[in-house]
Amino acid sequence: MIRKSSGLQTNDVPTQSGPQRALIAASFVSRVGNGLFNTASVLYFTLVVHLPATRVGVGLTVAGLVGLLAGIPAGNLADRYGPRTVWLTAVALQAATMASFVLIHDWVTFTLIATLDRLAATAGGAAGGAIVARTGGERPAAFRARLRTFVNLGVVLGTVGAAFAVSADTRWAYTVLILANAASFACAGLIALLWVPNYRPLPRPEEHHRWAVLSDRPYTLFAAIYGAMGLQYQTVSLLLPIWLSAHTDAPRWTVAAVYAVNSGVCVLLQSRIGSRVETPSQGGRAFRLAGLLFLVSCPLMALTADVPAWVAPGLAILAICVHSLGEVWESSGGFALGYGLAPDHAQGQYQGFFGIAFAAGQALAPLVLTTAVLGLGHAGWLLLGVFFAALGAAGPPVAAWAERTRRPSPEAADVRSEEDPVPDPA
Repeated sequence: MIRKSSGLQTNDVPTQSGPQRALIAASFVSRVGNGLFNTASVLYFTLVVHLPATRVGVGLTVAGLVGLLAGIPAGNLADRYGPRTVWLTAVALQAATMASFVLIHDWVTFTLIATLDRLAATAGGAAGGAIVARTGGERPAAFRARLRTFVNLGVVLGTVGAAFAVSADTRWAYTVLILANAASFACAGLIALLWVPNYRPLPRPEEHHRWAVLSDRPYTLFAAIYGAMGLQYQTVSLLLPIWLSAHTDAPRWTVAAVYAVNSGVCVLLQSRIGSRVETPSQGGRAFRLAGLLFLVSCPLMALTADVPAWVAPGLAILAICVHSLGEVWESSGGFALGYGLAPDHAQGQYQGFFGIAFAAGQALAPLVLTTAVLGLGHAGWLLLGVFFAALGAAGPPVAAWAERTRRPSPEAADVRSEEDPVPDPA
């Protein structure tokens, strides 16, 4: 379904409703917890629990792959019974599994708990996507972009807080981080329970089935492209830090500066740019622009190995500014197409599949980036930029193809307009 314009100009940022503010607050709280835990999790498992780093990697890989299985089934449950119920169940399970990490003593238990956590995270992502679609109203992509601003800010704050525990480097400090993350899930669930509406399911056409997204060829193609483009995230978090450390004479603080600039650009620009990218056609063009920006940023990153030590930090920061701008356009295009092309009655199923495609790309990213790119050196960086540009160039034609295959769904729109208003808690 292609949503009609709400009458707002594309550069307007709509006033937030009570449910939108509640969902932003819940997401912000949970991502602060994520920032606390993710920063120190590997250190906790290796230095405190004394699991070998290779076994931690294997356990996380198993958990990540098994977790993908929950995407479409959880999305179907969200479409059938309402997204909030499924999301609250997933958040409660994540709170429980996270708290259980303080009790692990062996690899089998670690892998089992990590797998349950990934299953819950995938289910929560599918149901959460459906909640965003309903809460965002006529402009789900713009709302998702604004939500991402606060998500990024929450992760940054959590990461800063985790630095204190890492400095202390004691079991007690790491335990506090883990339990704080568990508490963040519980708090997020409570906020959603009190202030996010329990949206009822939308009517489904007779031809709808549990695997409908797999027969939607334009959508599955774009999801695959988006998953492949997702390598750009680990270009910043994995590839560039390794390159700066092993191939340049840049001071060590350059890596921290790169992270800070990347987060800052995304926080400052995501909502502003996202409010201008809402229709599938706009999303396709945004994706193309993102690919071109990555085509510029990747060679700039490579050139940090060819300049003096005092120039390398400045060049790295310039490259990451260009790359971060591309990241904002890429995510905005992904939101516009990911939500705009999904039928209202099946947002859970479609967002579940979209999440699977993205997670699969993230699972393959370390192997691709550390072998193909690092192995080829400067040529690898250039090929990576060309790869991103080619993916971006596919955005407009795929968006045009997808729009030609959509048909309106007036029944869902009628139900949406007839939903009981929700009091604004503010």
